[in-house]
Order: sequence, then structure tokens, then C-alpha cells
Amino acid sequence: MFKDKTLMITGGTGSFGHAVMERFLDSDIQEIRIFSRDEKKQDDMRKRYKNDKLKFYIGDVRDLASVKNAMHGVHFVFHAAALKQVPSCEFFPLEAVKTNIIGTENVLTAAIEYRVEKVICLSTDKAAYPINAMGISKAMMEKVFVAKSKTVSPERTLICGTRYGNVMASRGSVIPLFVEQIKNGQPLTVTDPDMTRFLMSLEEAVELVVFAFLHAKAGDIMVQKSPASTVGDLAQALKELFDADNEIQVIGTRHGEKLYETLLTREEHVVADDLEGFFRVPADQRDLNYDKYFAKGNQMLMMAEEYNSHNTERLNVEQVKEKLLTLHYIQEELKGWRNDENTHNRSERVHWKELSGGVKK
Repeated sequence: MFKDKTLMITGGTGSFGHAVMERFLDSDIQEIRIFSRDEKKQDDMRKRYKNDKLKFYIGDVRDLASVKNAMHGVHFVFHAAALKQVPSCEFFPLEAVKTNIIGTENVLTAAIEYRVEKVICLSTDKAAYPINAMGISKAMMEKVFVAKSKTVSPERTLICGTRYGNVMASRGSVIPLFVEQIKNGQPLTVTDPDMTRFLMSLEEAVELVVFAFLHAKAGDIMVQKSPASTVGDLAQALKELFDADNEIQVIGTRHGEKLYETLLTREEHVVADDLEGFFRVPADQRDLNYDKYFAKGNQMLMMAEEYNSHNTERLNVEQVKEKLLTLHYIQEELKGWRNDENTHNRSERVHWKELSGGVKK
């Protein structure tokens, strides 16, 4: 499906960008363009993969000119560039607006101008019933791409999106934090042990985007059904995998955090198509002629239920361990941990840390 085509990934040096790139690098794709503003990460990526199919473009989605500079000759765009950290977006909400909303408008404007065939915009469960700046900006991003999809023929440029939950072991997520705390002999800092989160691997996130690429219509939001676990069970599962005895310390919720996340709102669930492992949320095709919608409401809304991390399939500790063991990151960390255990027992390592005030390399 990508034979002799050029794919551009915005935010391409991030966790998702790496996963998509690895998914297609050995295929018959012609070129993969990595678009981001971090030259160090691009240089690291260039040296690691050393592949002529990879092309690197320094730029920022906030700058329309730099986006256009990278867009010429592109057939498909996976738009992953975003500010994703909830606390930082709470403190700097206008930065979230500039990247997540205006940046998306810039990407879509350039894509339409250069007649890109398909654009997939990546969203998050935090965009459904948002309560924090990150989620609100992503919800507005969804509104932007749905509205933009109506301004261009899908035969010319098809614009759609995906929405998914927490990507396990992605940069800035809680799993790497817990692993580091285990390795350093520190307490595992849990905000609320009863808080639930969807669990999805990077590979599953990529497959959702591929599914959207193959099946989505203009303005659609594609959602993958995912299991969830409590944060407390996730911390316990990691402790057991690493045979660790670190205590779990409850520190309270952070700025803008929810007890659970929603992948499909009640209003969306009414109109969504159930595609076995996925939901397809079609774009609202109503126009500005509001009068014809006043006379009749939608009784189905009274019967719909949102799809969230509290009412989806709930994994227990053993099931979470099984899912964690599928992650390459966890496999590598466990290998290093066990090798370390063969040469230094845990008490010696912690004792060294207490004496030196640092972490042993």
C-alpha cells in the first residue's frame, strides 16, 4: 500500500515516529520523511538507522513555511507532533494551543495545497470529555481536522484521525518512571492506586493508524478497543517482574488528571460503527442551517454509555505482567537488571548509592 510512496511523520523523532518508521522501513516504501524541531534527536536517528530511505527535515508545525518546505512530493502524512504532557500544558496552555491546534491547521493547510493523498491526525483519550489543557487542545485539534476534512474532496486529500489511550513505555509515560525507581531503590510514586488507564503498546498504536489508513472515511475518528488496569496494579506488576521490594508511595493526583480516561463519549457511541476491535466515529455532517435540527432530538443518547478505562476489560496483575513482557523495552530492562543481579546484589547497589549520593553506572 506504500509502494513507491513518500510518507511524512510530523514529530517523527518521538516514540510513535520511531515505531512507524521501523514498521515501514523494510517495506517497499520509497521515502520516509522525519519532520521535527530537535536536531539532536534527528542526528541520533540518522546515525542509528543509516538508511537512505530516511530523510530528515528540521522544522516546527507552528511555522507554516517550514511545514510547506517538507511537504512537497509527499503522498501520506502521519501527524504525531504534539505537546503531550498534562502538567506542562496546564502551566503553559498557550503553548499547547500553538502546537496542538494551530500546528494541526498548518499541517492540513500544507497537505491540501500540495495535494497529499491522506492525512492521519493522532489524538488521545484525554480529548474526550477533557478537563485539562492538553486534552482541551487535542479536542480542538479533532474539531480542526474534522472541519478541515469537509473543505476538500476526499479523492484529493482524505483527512481523518485516530484516538488512543496511554502508549506503554513511551517517552514521559509512567512505566519508564517506575522502572527507574525500582532500579534506584526508590519508592514507586503512584498518584492514585485506583486510577485506571488504557494499556496499548506502540505496535498497537501503529496498527491503529494503519487501520485508519485503510478503512477511514473523511472526518472519521478511529478508536481501538483496549484493555485497562489500575495504576496500583501496574506498579505491583512491575515490582513482581523485577522481583523488587520497593514500597509504593501514594502521592496524590497531579494537575489536570482524571480518575479514568474516556476513548468514546456517550454522544459518539450513539453514532459509532462497531468494527470488532475498533470503533469508527463518523464526522457530523450537519450544516449551519440549525432550524431543521430543533424540532427533533436524539432519544438514543439516553441509552448510550461512554467507553472508558473503568468499564472496558480490566486486566489483573498477572495479565498486566503478560502484557508488559511483550514490550521490547521491558525485555531489555529485565535482561540488564538480571545481569546486574549476577554481579552485585541489590543491597550492595543501594548501599553504594547511599554512600555516593548517586546512581551506579
